[in-house]
Amino acid sequence: MKRLVVGILAHVDAGKTTLSEGMLYTSGNIRKFGRVDNGDAFLDTYALEKARGITIFSKQAMLRLKDLEITLLDTPGHVDFSAEMERTLQVLDYAILVISGADGVQGHTQTLWKLLRKYRIPVFLFINKMDQPGTDEEKLMTELKSRFGDGCVDFRMNGTEAFFESVAMCGETALDEFLETGKVAPCCVRGMIAERKVFPCFFGSALKLAGVREFLDGIRDYTDIPQYPDIFGARVFKIARDDQGKRLTFLKVTGGSLKVKTVLPELEEKVDQIRIYSGEKYETTEEAGAGTVCAVTGLLATLPGMGLGALKQQTVPVLEPVLTYRLILPENVDAAVMLKKLELLEEEEPELHVIWNEKAKEILVKVMGEVQIEVLKTLIADRFGVSVDFGAGHIVYRETIADTVEGVGHFEPLRHYAEVHLKLEPGEPGSGLEFAAECSEDVLAKNWQRLILTHLKEKEHVGVLTGSVITDMKITLIAGRAHVKHTEGGDFRQATYRALRQGLMQAENVLLEPWYDFKLEIPEELIGRAMTDIDRRYGTMQPPETDGGVAYLSGSAPVAEMQDYAKDVTAYTKGHGKLFLTLAGYRPCHNPEKVIERIGYDP
Repeated sequence: MKRLVVGILAHVDAGKTTLSEGMLYTSGNIRKFGRVDNGDAFLDTYALEKARGITIFSKQAMLRLKDLEITLLDTPGHVDFSAEMERTLQVLDYAILVISGADGVQGHTQTLWKLLRKYRIPVFLFINKMDQPGTDEEKLMTELKSRFGDGCVDFRMNGTEAFFESVAMCGETALDEFLETGKVAPCCVRGMIAERKVFPCFFGSALKLAGVREFLDGIRDYTDIPQYPDIFGARVFKIARDDQGKRLTFLKVTGGSLKVKTVLPELEEKVDQIRIYSGEKYETTEEAGAGTVCAVTGLLATLPGMGLGALKQQTVPVLEPVLTYRLILPENVDAAVMLKKLELLEEEEPELHVIWNEKAKEILVKVMGEVQIEVLKTLIADRFGVSVDFGAGHIVYRETIADTVEGVGHFEPLRHYAEVHLKLEPGEPGSGLEFAAECSEDVLAKNWQRLILTHLKEKEHVGVLTGSVITDMKITLIAGRAHVKHTEGGDFRQATYRALRQGLMQAENVLLEPWYDFKLEIPEELIGRAMTDIDRRYGTMQPPETDGGVAYLSGSAPVAEMQDYAKDVTAYTKGHGKLFLTLAGYRPCHNPEKVIERIGYDP
């Protein structure tokens, strides 16, 4: 049996879950065609998903097409749950991007496209809702080509000269073949799709099951099965709990196979059970071969993004929360007790960063937005029987440095001794933290050096301007000292933390804030108003472009200034304007003095 893992992604309300349902029904894998608005969709199994009609957690379903077994991963479409969606990208062989024919390419669709490019995932496009009045296939194909490039090819024309010509324009080998024979062989087309040179486009209506059969045939005919190594490897992409509260590690086997009762040496934990889920139901198996997506019980130390076996490196997500909210607890609930419970939830929702504010003795949560907060309230009430509220949202700042400094940390109470010298250098924007050691073993033994690097990596370190997490820095161990008799492991933890802090206190520190890349589409006569708005919001922009009475403006601006701008755009354009926002990472803060004064952090 050939195996593929295919993820299905979309902007919210494009009809992604309906297409999943249609694919499962058309291929004969489910008997009843469920509907999101009726709350009986096969993959929206969580009560809140049924109530809201949106996907919140990624799910899987098994779909068989003759000799091809597809694990279909349905991912959340709402921006607030995009971190859950991003985690599933790490295990996909192919992706299906669903676009609403009625709305065209939307803001979040652009973010998804960038992520698919980053993870190098081949993409099939399904343009849905083509039964709605006013949808125009030619116009949509033009928009897809302008947004995503000329690799977007209309596969309804498959077998025609126009089709072969479109494919031939996407690669030299195909062009040579086309000029010689007037055609391009299916194996060549498959290769170009796998290399992300061609993106097949199909049109239809998932709700009416129109175009779904042709789409399934296209996936069966134009996908290549990946080659896997013989040595065991796996990528964890999700942690969940079943109805009995058992911890489930969802992973994809990326090499060799995984057997029940295997002890994973890096975790020193044993695999108790392997489950293959389809919707809410699962079957157990004794062994999962390469390419299988399964849930494993018995593992307690796994984390999303973690590599097992031959896959050692951990992936770093692109999408991270940029807002912090204060958790408001009922009077009879102890914050310290609640913190422990929320840390369990954090395992399942890594984008939910739970922070304990020692000074105020309160819990802070970093989340993606308002809808995620509503979901969290319900989750906490269902799971722990506690009714919580959230305070106003605040921007998540970060800090870095602009110059190279040396920090020295010394720890020497009675019968203890450790000394650490660190070099701190500014890193590339978006590079995170990098750690290295350039210290001779004659100066400090290897085991102590390893321990210092472990202490640097074991927690998030905060800056000295606002107490925000530090980033975009290279930290190098350059010297250190231990005492033959009096040094213990914990001494180096103290000295390491002190060295880092002392270095930061001397450095030229820079406050960073999250920025959006924006695209604004508005009636041409309103361009002056829009440019003034962006200017007032400390944004930067390219010269505007106009086309058929519509003006296009693009640039970037701080998240703090753009949060409510979409409502303004709707108001002053009377609903004719569109604002697309995608997170562009962290840049120097536009008003650091004001923020530093407001936060009032004492370093």
